[in-house]
Amino acid sequence: MALLETKDLTIGYGANKVLMRDINLEISPGQLIGLVGQNGVGKSTFIRTICGLHTKLAGNISLSGSSIEELNPKDIAKKISVVLTGKPDSLNLSVLELIALGRHPYSGWLGNLKKYDKEKIEESISAMEINYLAEKRLYELSDGQIQKVMIARALAQETDLIILDEPTSHLDLKNKIDVLDLLKKITNSGKSVLISTHEIQLSAQVCDSFWCMDFGQKMLIGEPRELILTGKLQKYLHIPKETLL
Repeated sequence: MALLETKDLTIGYGANKVLMRDINLEISPGQLIGLVGQNGVGKSTFIRTICGLHTKLAGNISLSGSSIEELNPKDIAKKISVVLTGKPDSLNLSVLELIALGRHPYSGWLGNLKKYDKEKIEESISAMEINYLAEKRLYELSDGQIQKVMIARALAQETDLIILDEPTSHLDLKNKIDVLDLLKKITNSGKSVLISTHEIQLSAQVCDSFWCMDFGQKMLIGEPRELILTGKLQKYLHIPKETLL
């Protein structure tokens, strides 16, 4: 069963600002998907829509076979964890405190953590290789370290699908590679990851599929290497063919 499936989905901001129509997609367990396209094309809107944070204009969104409209926010949070752009609201939290927030669908916002919750938090910290940061405050961390902490929080949420909006933005090359490698490792455990990204060349090395968005066009879907070698991706995104070869 697909973790996420869309049928005839239309996204946008009302009849006068439709960003994309007839989106038919699905994510299966263990996949790493790259969502690519120009700025303003609707990638963030698409992500927010499939997570239930933005109202769809038409069509259907299913999570593990259930319509998203039948699920309450707590149910959705047990199926999808989301890392949006921007830093956390409070940089005075410790790394451990922020990651513990990932357990809120199970512990409630009061954060009454049981033994199992604490074990999942520790597992997430170890998976992202940030044990040495656990007691630090967020304001003490670099952008790359904060991004890893945010992904660890999503892991602690214990969902089968993790969605990240521009997880490598504002990072140096080493941290971009580190984050993408860690995301690939996550999918090796059977979880699925969807990332919105402008890092086409780097993402092509780890992604199983690209979902490509362009203004007024249907989404282009395919295996990154095939899309690049045939020139389909370059043509779709209006960039010189030799750019990605």
